[in-house]
Amino acid sequence: MNCAHSHAMRQMESQLKSRANCVLNSGVKDSPQSELLAEEFGLAISLDEGKLGVKSGDTAPKRLRRSKAEQRAESLEQILDAAEYLFSKNGFYGVTLRDVALRVGIHTTLLHYYFDDKHHLFEAVFKRRAGVTCDRRMAALEQYEKEAGDHPTVEGALHAFLDPDFDLYIEGGEPWVNYAAFCARVSHSHEGAAMMAANFDPVVLKLIGILKRALPDYSDEDIFWGYHFITGALMNTLARTGRIDRLSGGICRSDDFPAVRERIAKFMAAGFLALKG
Repeated sequence: MNCAHSHAMRQMESQLKSRANCVLNSGVKDSPQSELLAEEFGLAISLDEGKLGVKSGDTAPKRLRRSKAEQRAESLEQILDAAEYLFSKNGFYGVTLRDVALRVGIHTTLLHYYFDDKHHLFEAVFKRRAGVTCDRRMAALEQYEKEAGDHPTVEGALHAFLDPDFDLYIEGGEPWVNYAAFCARVSHSHEGAAMMAANFDPVVLKLIGILKRALPDYSDEDIFWGYHFITGALMNTLARTGRIDRLSGGICRSDDFPAVRERIAKFMAAGFLALKG
């Protein structure tokens, strides 16, 4: 598992434990919330003591259970996968916590042990994969910069920036394709602007630095406008609206990421080069 992904999961587990302790120490010992929490942790709750533990007299389980950490990790992944899918389709305002709970098949109350509110869930969905994509793209850009030396090209830099993500979309299956659409929606929303800046700006500025060396006679203004135009095309592609499917009569498919990967860097590079007419 990627280090950034593991760190994010550990943070969420730590928050869950703190929230669980608050509930269990609140005196609500026989509530549905307590039962859900017990089920989530794979433990029984001592109703007399109001804390996590095994009830006195309990016998050993008849079958080997997964560890608490494994159960929590699986539950978190299921919740994040469901939220990611729904946010990618309907955006932040088109999804409720109840929608997520129904898709996972759990009670809405359980979501609140993991996340304070919908905004925190939205942020967790974004960050879960952001670290993976940023690390891969930064490594690819640094490797390209090293190999290109004093002679980087626009197309070469764009391949280093774009290909790592398209490889994830192609090889990672539905979860990564959903994340691509999720990011496309985030990029155009008020809720996502700060998250995009905090997570992706270092990678984007690395690309800009290489483009400046590849285009020494171009103004900074042209290079930043060029990036603005290409990121718009990229987000429209990741959204997979199906419009190109309809316009082309099925010749092109919006989910054909191998076809996109083959063409997009060359197309974008030509746009950059055309800015200096």
